[in-house]
Amino acid sequence: MRKKEWKVIITFASTTEAIRMEKCCKQEAMPGRLIPIPTTITAGCGLSWCVFPEEKETILLMMERVGLNPEGVYELEL
Repeated sequence: MRKKEWKVIITFASTTEAIRMEKCCKQEAMPGRLIPIPTTITAGCGLSWCVFPEEKETILLMMERVGLNPEGVYELEL
């Protein structure tokens, strides 16, 4: 069984925003990856961005800079 770790989950209102997030992060060599939204969260599009807690501020600053608005930001043990 895989050990659970704390992760930051960023959700989006639309799939378009989630895909844009992936594209922006790749262009800027930012950490994280797209994952299906964990079942403990109810959110819009079904996709979310997953990063470690220590990367949260960096990601949120980049999102603000490029005009991406998260639907929600959660910290979960996954």
